[in-house]
Amino acid sequence: MVDFELSPEIMAQREQLHMLAEHAMRPIAREYDEREHEKPWDFINMMWQLSKASDIGPGKEGKQDGKKKAVDSNRNLRTVIAVEELSWGDAGLYLSIPGPGLGGAAVQAVGTPEQKERFLSRFKGDKPVWSAMAITEPGAGSDSAAIQTTAVRDGDHWVLNGTKIFCTSGLMAGDPKNSNGFIVVWATVDRAAGRAGIKSFIVDAGTPGMTVAKCEDKLGIRASDTATLIFEDCRIPLDNILGSPEVPKTSEGFKGVMATFDATRPIVAASALGVGRAALDFVREELKKQGVEIRYGVAPSKLTAIERDFMDMETQLQAARLLTWRAAWMMDNGQKNNLEASMAKAKAGLVVTQVTQKAVEMLGPLGYSRQLLVEKWMRDAKINDIFEGTQQINMMIIARRILGYTSKELS
Repeated sequence: MVDFELSPEIMAQREQLHMLAEHAMRPIAREYDEREHEKPWDFINMMWQLSKASDIGPGKEGKQDGKKKAVDSNRNLRTVIAVEELSWGDAGLYLSIPGPGLGGAAVQAVGTPEQKERFLSRFKGDKPVWSAMAITEPGAGSDSAAIQTTAVRDGDHWVLNGTKIFCTSGLMAGDPKNSNGFIVVWATVDRAAGRAGIKSFIVDAGTPGMTVAKCEDKLGIRASDTATLIFEDCRIPLDNILGSPEVPKTSEGFKGVMATFDATRPIVAASALGVGRAALDFVREELKKQGVEIRYGVAPSKLTAIERDFMDMETQLQAARLLTWRAAWMMDNGQKNNLEASMAKAKAGLVVTQVTQKAVEMLGPLGYSRQLLVEKWMRDAKINDIFEGTQQINMMIIARRILGYTSKELS
């Protein structure tokens, strides 16, 4: 039975994160939106110190009786709840926080026990550490199976060649000054094998042959860096391949790599929820200032157009939240969540764009101005409908799972 009654511990943690988002993130949100390529180092260092005392995120362990560490049975649920609160503060700042991130989620999803210990233990040191995941290429966007970056074995090393674009936190994770950072790179070990030949590799920051070519100027999440990475004869140790190096006869092996998305899509959905809720909460407060109260329990025919719109926004966000929590709960309970992860991501990505656009509309010219953060939330929202699988890709995955079709039968 799925029960989303949150424990007192998680509720307390949620309240603490909300206070942090309100008092540490909101005040600097506009500043670092406008200073896109500058890093909020005071905020980053503060969050790193807090994260070391926290049990949230991929690769972190829970605590038991304050003494003995044990696997947290609610790790993924706790993560999505935390991400929603931090994104309520500011999505771009949330994405700039050092920690395991998407790269850590990939290690957690498909890495061996030895690899998990070797790479995830880096996030316990004194210096901030980032990780990232490099998938998208100039000629391979939503179709991950079309990846052209190659990994060729040469003795005790893999040699990577190719270009990756739109890599979230790619600058910080790949910065040579950040010696403990790493990037999980998707590459093919056998192009003729198609999907079966796609593997993921860990490239440490500062590895010769990896270059951070540029950082994008973006519409939203501007406090976070989005980088282009170039790999030219980039040599990495043989055991830096995640999972098995063997190429199976079918594409079943590719599903192991794609399992990363089952972990990361609920996190992206949670971030979308935070942005949408920020807009909804602000509209509620603005309506109150104008003497407009949302009347719950009143017959629909007696509601004003504003009340109906607001209630619909609220309902859609809650539906997306339940999908997100379910996908996270399934991971915590060892259940396959491929369908549910895509449903959560698709729903939340669509809802956040609709809710933030409606919020701007309801506030009129003031909502469109830079005097308020509402227009920023509308800009920040759209990426949630694009990265970690576009809306169209996730809808196609959902259709395949529900109807029982293969990728060849429904593409």
